[in-house]
Amino acid sequence: MDIEIKKMTDEIRETAFSLHKYLKYGHLEKVYENGLAHRLKKKGYKVEQQFPLKVHDEDGTLLGDYFADLIINDYFIIELKACKTLADEHVAQILGYLRSANQEHGMLINFGSSKLQVRKYILSQKF
Repeated sequence: MDIEIKKMTDEIRETAFSLHKYLKYGHLEKVYENGLAHRLKKKGYKVEQQFPLKVHDEDGTLLGDYFADLIINDYFIIELKACKTLADEHVAQILGYLRSANQEHGMLINFGSSKLQVRKYILSQKF
């Protein structure tokens, strides 16, 4: 699984860079979401957009829903931004998505600046 995750991470990063190089910055987040989903599907990945994630209280009560921008191969969450720079609340958002989905691997990508920002996150469920 580690080799698969590393390969997937590299391909997602390269695909995002290629999309950013083509589109530059200045588009709405949805444009980058659609573009990245399209390009990753062409590479053979299973891609779901606006994937619903349910958040429950410790007693099982449903508290609300999140919608992850992309989920790849049913377990790799990607949160996209189109802003000047990534902020702490963006990191909190991707970590919240990983916890809610009970997943370990995710990526935060910002297309909104002249330099593409890509951060990979691993949330260990062992702690």
